[in-house]
Amino acid sequence: MDLSFVILVEMLYAVASLILIGAGLAVVFGMMKVINLAHGEFMMMGGYATITAVNLGVNVFVAMLIIAPLIVGLIGLVVERLVIRHLYGRLVDTMLATWGLSLFFIGATTMIFGNTTTGISTPITGFAVGRYQINGYNFFIIVVAILLLVGILAVLKTTRAGLIARGAMQRADMAATLGYSPDRIYMATFFCGSALSGLAGAVLAPLVGLVPTSGGAYIAKAFITVIAGGPSLVAGLLSSASFFGVVSQFFTFAISPVIGEVALLVVAVLLLRLLPQGITGRFFKGKL
Repeated sequence: MDLSFVILVEMLYAVASLILIGAGLAVVFGMMKVINLAHGEFMMMGGYATITAVNLGVNVFVAMLIIAPLIVGLIGLVVERLVIRHLYGRLVDTMLATWGLSLFFIGATTMIFGNTTTGISTPITGFAVGRYQINGYNFFIIVVAILLLVGILAVLKTTRAGLIARGAMQRADMAATLGYSPDRIYMATFFCGSALSGLAGAVLAPLVGLVPTSGGAYIAKAFITVIAGGPSLVAGLLSSASFFGVVSQFFTFAISPVIGEVALLVVAVLLLRLLPQGITGRFFKGKL
């Protein structure tokens, strides 16, 4: 019974981590069709913003949930105004530009913080379940992921701003005809996607040692999760993260963590081969 509970918690944690890692990219890529290869670096900057704020005496939860997303969102706003806005509809150019941005952010972070590993301790202590030890911070990540999905769904489905954003992404010309500026909508959407990336990096920062190249550890999982999820933003993110998280943890407990990571990548390749339009391209059609 104790082992079953531990496995369940670890599976939920793996699913929640993938949701957090992919949420910002799902907004930028899923809604705007912008391939942001600097997504991992936005997460990395969220982690550094959290660590810096905590070292300056800010409460760790305020740093993670407010300061880091705001700072990274503002950085994303500058990037969108200076670079991305000129490249909409130019897929290859956008990929090259964001790849260049990722190198720039890595270099700038290295100059500011150095190339040594830094981090903060988890603000929530672990506890024992029988003979097993569970990291209490995992429950916080699970709760944040749930609230994040509910929040995105609520904004897109029940608010006027969400309706306008969805409409502009599908028919920018129609939104402009109705008096809404697609340029401002794209700007706001990229800001939100960047802020979500910063939030993810901030929340995961206490679990990892952070270096300027840490973003590379997230980018592959983020793209796999978002692309495999298909066209539906929330349903796709939830379904793909759940599938990959369960598979990864199953093989992690059955064999080893390395095999769990390999199994995730292998299953992702097979899934995209069988369902090239993603999970929600075949199932859950019409879901947001």
